[in-house]
Amino acid sequence: MAEWQVISGGVTAPKGYRAAGITAGLKPSGLPDLALIVSDVEAIAAGVFTLSVVRAACIDYCRDKLRARPNARAILCNAGQANAATGSLGIVDAIESAQSLSQQLGVSSDTVLLASTGVIGQRIKLDILKSALPKLVESLSETGSDAAAKAICTTDLVPKTIALETTFGDRPVRIGGICKGSGMIHPNMATMLGFITCDAAVSPHLWQQMLSRAVDKSFNQITVDGDTSTNDTVLALANGESRTPAITEPGVEADKLEAMLTEVCIYLAKAIARDGEGATCLIEVQVSGAVDDASARTIARTIAGSSLTKAAIFGRDPNWGRIAGAAGRADVPFNQDDLQIKLGDFLMMDRGQPQLFDRIAANAYLKQAAAGAYLQEDTVLISLSVGDGSGVGTAWGCDLSYDYVKINAEYTT
Repeated sequence: MAEWQVISGGVTAPKGYRAAGITAGLKPSGLPDLALIVSDVEAIAAGVFTLSVVRAACIDYCRDKLRARPNARAILCNAGQANAATGSLGIVDAIESAQSLSQQLGVSSDTVLLASTGVIGQRIKLDILKSALPKLVESLSETGSDAAAKAICTTDLVPKTIALETTFGDRPVRIGGICKGSGMIHPNMATMLGFITCDAAVSPHLWQQMLSRAVDKSFNQITVDGDTSTNDTVLALANGESRTPAITEPGVEADKLEAMLTEVCIYLAKAIARDGEGATCLIEVQVSGAVDDASARTIARTIAGSSLTKAAIFGRDPNWGRIAGAAGRADVPFNQDDLQIKLGDFLMMDRGQPQLFDRIAANAYLKQAAAGAYLQEDTVLISLSVGDGSGVGTAWGCDLSYDYVKINAEYTT
């Protein structure tokens, strides 16, 4: 039984947080496009960012802020313009937006973190953003998480949100999160953004370590199209408003908090993969028997990102050879004679040998039809064993449909 329960409220479920999302006019669609999350007190802040050398101005801005001082009061996110590949003027825009918000909130600009999403090469429409800030601040609410979740979306079909609660001693501790992402998803820390709030008290170095490990097991294990973004950002705040004793060293309580943080990240990551542009199903790849967890995660992510595997699943074709091929090119050594592959409950390969439905024509049609029917489920599970090692790993992706090409062929038009 889990040590936590799902609750409502998203990023405003933890104590001491407010959020807002409004339509500022940054998007030509007229949809919500400006979001704000604020902690009532200064919070410990951690972040994980894209490794792309072509990156948004907000990435460099946040990295510099967190290196100098890992504390924050607010996260401001604009949608519509990525402010990536915008040169020195993009940095100026980022700094000015943070300063303008700090004036509205009455806090230091050093405690404002930023994120952007939208079209690469486009600067933030700064005049529109600045004129909308008074309305945004006025809209802050302890029930504003859903509005913020909608305001960070671009091609997302649905907003993505979760909150969990546990207890430390006799006091509740909560973690909430929202994220966006649908296409350009292949994080290397697509376009993906994730914001997490927590009301526990945690030392800065532990909170950063917890977030980095949680991201490795979640957001870094999803893929939609293999394209890493210029703007990948996960920011996490912990403000201590639960009034539980501070967690300053590794131990049972630190492990418990990290497990809940990881669960929040995995839930949000799976929601991104399921909402992949044009997707009709979520693909979950589970790998066991590798020499270590990192190797298993690499194999799983390679399969989840295989265009041939994704296309076969969209076509409801149980072509397990695509899976075997992807596993073999993952640059992780294993003995192919140990390979086992399953689609759901259908055993396709065992100990490196194809199974009967590939050999007996009389049964092939019936078994393949049954496996093909399984591929029409909302979630398709691919399981592999590659040996007798202790390494395990999971990755998530989605199928590759005709609509993916259509959506991205027309993205800026």
